[in-house]
Order: sequence, then structure tokens, then C-alpha cells
Amino acid sequence: MAVTEDVVGNGVARKKLSGKKLVLFIILPLLLLGGGGVAAWFLLFPHDDKAKIAASDQANTEPADDAAENDGAPPTFIEMDEMLVNLASSGPKPNYLKLKISLELGSADDQKKLEEVVPRIIDQFQVYLRGVRVDDLQGSEGLQRLREELLMRARMAGKPVKIKDVLFKTVQVQ
Repeated sequence: MAVTEDVVGNGVARKKLSGKKLVLFIILPLLLLGGGGVAAWFLLFPHDDKAKIAASDQANTEPADDAAENDGAPPTFIEMDEMLVNLASSGPKPNYLKLKISLELGSADDQKKLEEVVPRIIDQFQVYLRGVRVDDLQGSEGLQRLREELLMRARMAGKPVKIKDVLFKTVQVQ
């Protein structure tokens, strides 16, 4: 069959391993042991990567300086116009999101600066919301993810202004 015999110098026959037996008895066990070792290393030994990522995410969502929070001044809010957005859907019936939000600012001085970049913020919101599906908005976790995403986009679009939070006034999915 697949086993061949070679004659060694003293006339004793030696068997060679076929390709299937080589894979089955040598290579496959080596791969399984290597994979098991890697899995054990990831599961058994602690890694600080998750803690570093969580700390950097928390630092990105918190305001850069806490002086604005501790100065005793009342919070400043900017009301955004109501937005009606066509959501991404796979069905024949279109879905819409009606959203009314307010932005909380770091200081009252930022209100005038923010009014200059409101069209840019609305554009960023519209572009993002057109890609959101109805399933993404289900439950409190969905709304929290939406809040974080809108806050990130508002901070990027209104860069010189310190935006502390995005507050929902109305959220309707139709």
C-alpha cells in the first residue's frame, strides 16, 4: 500500500511513513499541543490590556479638565434642532428616528463658539445616524451607545468648545 521498504546497509528493512500517517501522528498532535498552550497562556495568565483599554476609553469620555465642573457655575445647555433621520433597514418598510437633544457645555463662554459650529455637529450626527439600524437602538444599552457615539462626534466637530454631555429630550423610532 502506502508503506514502502528501504534496504539499510545491513539488509534490514525499514518502513517509511506515508504522508497521511505523518500528518495524523506527528503534525496534528504538534498543532494541538501548540494551540492548547497558547489558549492556556491567554486564559491562565492575567493581561493588563483590558484594563488599559478601559482606562483610555474612560479618559476619552470624561472632560479634559475638572475645573469647569468644580467652579460652582450653573451648567450651560444648547438645544439642538429636532432631527428626523431615515435609519438603515433591510426590509421594504423604511424606519425613522426622531431625535431632540441638548448639549451640555463646559462654560457659558463656549455657547457663542458652539453656535458657529452647530451645522458641522448636525452634519456629523446625520451621517452617523443614517447608518444606525433599529436593532442598534433597542434597550438602555443601545441608547447609551448612541449617546457615547454622538458625544464623541460632537466633541470632534466642535473642537475648541468643551462639550461635557449629550442629553436626550426625545427619542422616537418609527
